[in-house]
Amino acid sequence: MSSDKFKIANRSFTSRLFLGTGKFASPQLMKDAIEASGSEMITTAVRRIDLTNPNDTFIAHIDPKKYLFLPNTSGARTAEEAIRIARLARATGVSDWVKLEVTPEPNHLLPDPIETLIAAEQLVKEGFVVLPYINADPVLAKRLEEIGCATVMPLAAPIGSNKGLHTRDQIQLIIQQSKIPVIVDAGLGAPSHAAEAMELGADAVLVNTAIATASNPIEMATAFKWAVIAGRLGYLAGLPSTQQIASASSPLTGFLHLT
Repeated sequence: MSSDKFKIANRSFTSRLFLGTGKFASPQLMKDAIEASGSEMITTAVRRIDLTNPNDTFIAHIDPKKYLFLPNTSGARTAEEAIRIARLARATGVSDWVKLEVTPEPNHLLPDPIETLIAAEQLVKEGFVVLPYINADPVLAKRLEEIGCATVMPLAAPIGSNKGLHTRDQIQLIIQQSKIPVIVDAGLGAPSHAAEAMELGADAVLVNTAIATASNPIEMATAFKWAVIAGRLGYLAGLPSTQQIASASSPLTGFLHLT
């Protein structure tokens, strides 16, 4: 699979599994899980770390030569707040890439489509590489593509719910129409969920809760790694269509003199 690379903006990736970094029991466990996953892009909330402190427990465990660090605007309730957080991350010299999250309601953490579009448009104008987290809305996804976002990141289910691909049909529409990478984000709770998203043709998935809160995060990270590879291979191989009736895999004629 090393030749099956894909690009976001000007950067190529081999691994199609991206990791969030919240909820891990310790920084060392986070580091070990990241290594086991084979991931090349790591995201964390800007509000959770001190970007100016090289000894911050997160920054100290992430090698910038090995991983692309993707700051996210988690906690932003409005476009204005999200833009301010993104500018702060860039001002510290960490990255001009940003995972755009605008979630005004803390009880369900669903993204605000209007504020997300407003923030994305401004950040693209300012030269950011914008990866917006959105509801699985094909119309919004196309609008974000048209204004210059580097990807779209539709949710599979609400953040941290582990429910799986509840938005399968909408994500399929987004993939079919998109000319930029589609990264399925949020709600993937099992390796099989990630494989299913990849089989649909998603370019990548982003996982956090399912790995960080597993009984053994390192083993779970490994499981997700192989599930993503399997799903991608299945998609590339060309999945057969489903049938409403049985179809024998071996011919019945000529068997025991049947005609």
